[in-house]
Amino acid sequence: MQALERRLGVPGSMAIGVAAMVGAGVFYVWTPAWNLAGEWMLVSLALAATVATLNGLVTTQLAIRVPVSGGIYSYGRAYRGEFVGFLAGWLFLTGKTASAAAIALIAATYVLPDQPRPLAVAFIVAFSAVVISGIRTTATFSIAIVAVVIIGLLVLTVPTIASQGVSMTFGAAPGWGVLTAAGLMFFSFAGYARMATLGEEVRDPVRTLPRAIIGALVVVLALYALLALALIPTFSRGGVSQAPLTEMVSADSGWMVGLLALVASLGSLLAILAGLSRTSLQMARHRDLPGVLARLSASTKGPLFSEIAVAIGAIVLVLVTDPLWLVGLSGTGVLGYYAIGHYSALAQPRSERFLSPVVPALGLVLCVVLVVSLPTTSLIAGVLWALAGVFWFVIAGIIRRRRATPVG
Repeated sequence: MQALERRLGVPGSMAIGVAAMVGAGVFYVWTPAWNLAGEWMLVSLALAATVATLNGLVTTQLAIRVPVSGGIYSYGRAYRGEFVGFLAGWLFLTGKTASAAAIALIAATYVLPDQPRPLAVAFIVAFSAVVISGIRTTATFSIAIVAVVIIGLLVLTVPTIASQGVSMTFGAAPGWGVLTAAGLMFFSFAGYARMATLGEEVRDPVRTLPRAIIGALVVVLALYALLALALIPTFSRGGVSQAPLTEMVSADSGWMVGLLALVASLGSLLAILAGLSRTSLQMARHRDLPGVLARLSASTKGPLFSEIAVAIGAIVLVLVTDPLWLVGLSGTGVLGYYAIGHYSALAQPRSERFLSPVVPALGLVLCVVLVVSLPTTSLIAGVLWALAGVFWFVIAGIIRRRRATPVG
């Protein structure tokens, strides 16, 4: 089996994680979350952040013991068996391909609101080319993008909070919409464990992975808290728009927010495409996906065929779906993926744990609660796609057994 080269340290790993999170979601999800939760949006954010933190801690515990590509696909196989691992990988591919398509569409909408789909396809093609060029190039691009986006968001939020203060008022008792909003807002956190899917390319993974995962999550949690505090007064005054961050600047400066959204979205797209291709690679190694996806490029040492296949899948979704549906489908797939991660962590022996079993148990429950609270159409699509995965797993198993059976 061809192995990937370990080239990434903590800075590059952490940058890929932050870039994966601070993308299109942070420029898009606030308005639908406010429409669902109202003044209780902070509670939805706190719930999404809690689930993300639990997921990050548990993923770190698993990554230390299984430092290979594939993330929870590999952890599920190691601790719960082939089928559980496969289902995690299948859900990850579903959720993150939907994320890639949604991000490309949202970014393109900021540039060409009347005809976003051709530009979204171009974005996917261009950034797939960056991923194909090698993991070091991907990390370098991620570091540059993360620096620009964090500085830009701080320039937007800090003066806004200073001028209008902090509003912590709450309306009537929250309803189911608070949970649905949390499920949608989780879309903006997904990515903190991106390096777990790239674990085979990390130097000294036992040291690097925990620092990269937790460090990326802390940075983004602080940034999102500032954004929420800056946006709530605007929403309370009736300033709800599909591009809420533009409300923080004058009409003449709205293009700056659009440019920042574009840069952030493309950074997130870059990180997601890299993670998807590495999970596809690992699944192909175990013949859960066609074996051709496990081939590495002689020049870049990366999984070329997986990278191409991921790009094609994202392009198809861009052409046939819309962003809100994709965000819901992404939440369904990714939350199911992390639920399997918690389930896998519960099987770790005591000697391999630094967390109490209460942590993955609570994380499992919260992931399931957020999944069932998502929009019905997205939930149904996610369940149907999971059933399609079960069917594929059975067929692939039959094919593997037939090939392994000697003739005569």
